[in-house]
Amino acid sequence: MSRRPRLHIPHPPARPGEDPDFSYVEISPAGSVARPDPTARLRDIERSLAFEMIRVLDDNNVATGPWDPLLDPADLQIGLRHMLTTRLFDERMQRMQRQGRISFYMKSLGEEAVSVAQCMALEPSDMLFPSYRNQGLQITRGRNLVDLMCQCLSNSADMCKGRQMPIMYHWARGNIFSISGNLTTQFPQAVGWAMAAAIKGEDDIASAWIGEGASAEADFHHAMTFASVYKPPVILNIVNNQWAISTFQGFAGGENRPFAARGPGYGFPGVRVDGNDFLAVYAVTRWAAERARRGVGATLIEHVTYRADAHSTSDDPSRYRPKEEWKAWPLGDPVERLKNHMIAEGYWSEAEHEALIAELIEHVSECWEEALTYGTMTDGPQLDKNELFEDVFKDMPRHLIDQREQLRALEDD
Repeated sequence: MSRRPRLHIPHPPARPGEDPDFSYVEISPAGSVARPDPTARLRDIERSLAFEMIRVLDDNNVATGPWDPLLDPADLQIGLRHMLTTRLFDERMQRMQRQGRISFYMKSLGEEAVSVAQCMALEPSDMLFPSYRNQGLQITRGRNLVDLMCQCLSNSADMCKGRQMPIMYHWARGNIFSISGNLTTQFPQAVGWAMAAAIKGEDDIASAWIGEGASAEADFHHAMTFASVYKPPVILNIVNNQWAISTFQGFAGGENRPFAARGPGYGFPGVRVDGNDFLAVYAVTRWAAERARRGVGATLIEHVTYRADAHSTSDDPSRYRPKEEWKAWPLGDPVERLKNHMIAEGYWSEAEHEALIAELIEHVSECWEEALTYGTMTDGPQLDKNELFEDVFKDMPRHLIDQREQLRALEDD
């Protein structure tokens, strides 16, 4: 019998019309993974951290195990507020896109803990290099929702002056780098920034986020190589939400080994964490940040989560996955899990939760009404056309000066 090589094509576990199947997701019991010293040798910790899953909240919403960060009730309430604000902001902006008020949007439904918990675990002076589903970073650092809405509206108060597609925010004062539609650029940028911080003797670290699909890009490997060689103070996050647009995570290599296992392959720890467990994400981030600040080097974190909604408003997920798949996700909803933990511990109640939702809905609505006063895509006030020629060169070249004068002449006519 002849034997021939066969090409392996990854196949999603379930397609539209089939029952959701998450049997491929390996989940460790809450509290079962040891918490090593941040300076431990890689050979002693690489397998347990990269292949197991760090979880703090068990199935009864009880915090357990060595990774429990022991946060104060006030901090838990702040985290819940930030996650709910992110979710309600997303819902409003999605509705506005469907009504034709903005052109494009991307929600982070189901992934709020990845941004909020990690941001709370870092210092305000640490530099963040987000992807396009990290609006929770902006909210956690105190960004006014009006600013984010104006950017989506491309109006006269747009921080990007109409030069970026919606949701590509930036915030220099908040130490949040510009979002790029070119995937994975933020990984080498974060490593470079961290290298510079180390050279200058600063205490700040960098943190960057990409989706698991982006880990197949060349920039990922360039960043990992530099992080391995120079040991800069950086946290590199892979948000494994199972889907890169319509492509299942297996196409990026997720069938073979956890994405976290790529860290040890480059010589530094990879940590696999329950991305829907607020406490676990916070704890793992603090561990990685301590490694970075003590000069030990980089950490790769794989956040195992699920993209509950469409990739963007241009996407229809019902064409490539079961319609009710989100409800079957075994790690649950990060907002509900934190809420239920707080209620179980006596820090929160259903009545307080409903009151908070009502308060935040009103706040989001007020912010939207204010954002509209700065203009919309169709109604003024609008951006100054002359700004088209600015912010490119330190000293404007002659040909741009001439073009600006020609535009002004046309407007005068």
